[in-house]
Amino acid sequence: MRDISPSWVTVNLGAQSYGICVGSGVLSDSGSYANLPSAALAAIVTNPAVAALYSEKLQTRLASHYANVLLIELPEGEEHKNYGTMEKIFDRLLRANADRSTTLFALGGGVIGDITGFAAACFMRGVPYVQVPTTLLAQVDSSVGGKTAVNHPLGKNMIGAFYQPRRVIVDLDTLNSLPKRELVAGLAEIIKYGPVSDQGFLEWIERNLDALLSRDEATLAYAVTRACEIKASIVEEDEHEAGRRAILNFGHTFGHAIETGLGFGAWLHGEAVGCGMVMAAELSARLGMIDRAYALRLRTLIERAGLPVRGPRLGEDRYLELMGHDKKAEAGELRFVLLEDLGRAGVHGAAQEMVRDVLNECTG
Repeated sequence: MRDISPSWVTVNLGAQSYGICVGSGVLSDSGSYANLPSAALAAIVTNPAVAALYSEKLQTRLASHYANVLLIELPEGEEHKNYGTMEKIFDRLLRANADRSTTLFALGGGVIGDITGFAAACFMRGVPYVQVPTTLLAQVDSSVGGKTAVNHPLGKNMIGAFYQPRRVIVDLDTLNSLPKRELVAGLAEIIKYGPVSDQGFLEWIERNLDALLSRDEATLAYAVTRACEIKASIVEEDEHEAGRRAILNFGHTFGHAIETGLGFGAWLHGEAVGCGMVMAAELSARLGMIDRAYALRLRTLIERAGLPVRGPRLGEDRYLELMGHDKKAEAGELRFVLLEDLGRAGVHGAAQEMVRDVLNECTG
């Protein structure tokens, strides 16, 4: 990737404000780490595949900021995003005599970022952490906003905390090593921002999708930066998801049901979200909130990106059972993020029979 000069996006949360540094080569740039909390110990949490590519580079940079740098490798995959895996972080930190100033660095994708952030929130009731996302999905979504969690057999991300990082360091060069399937999965979260918040960005994605798929450097840099800007503005307004931030879960109620029903790891998160957006758009159209042409337009874009547009046939009852565990459900009523207009979304209920019709239409 050619040099993309660093740009900064700020998440304004008062005393918890932090910067997102986006650019090529920022993993090795000392400016990316300026003014981070000082400590005797830093711990890099990663998985073996990412460690082989980037841990040495990060360790070398951190060695100039911290007296000791600990490397903690966790097993790879969504199926390992659980409390047992998180305990491995606690074990290593305690054996290394970590204290409240110890800073954790989450080097990897969304699974590593979520587990590390939750571990940082819990260890000694809270230690600093930094997100260093290496997948497109993590760069544009899970690394920003402070949502941390592990999965439970009954539902995805059901155990966690809101805990903001001290910084997010997005090195676009890490996308060079990203498998195509992972790149495509990340596009789902980029696409999401358009219909829920910025119709102009959706139109830009439609025009530039081929360039994104071919990993054009400048196009990816703009997409990542713009996605972070949109998410930052929403998080600033609603840090703890009491209101508007819920729109960022567009497609996730259906998507999480797919992930849980198939078994974590069978589909990538972005694949499930892409398919879930098709289902949510269909439900929006059936409720008369958007016209069918807009739902079809979104489906076409998702399909062009290479994402699935039909869900697995889990059975309507099973889908409804799994969606009943969704955090937006209230008093047993299913609630969904639905499209209200071009670039606008909100949380709404829907009759079970209509949801069944959508599932019948969009699965199998």
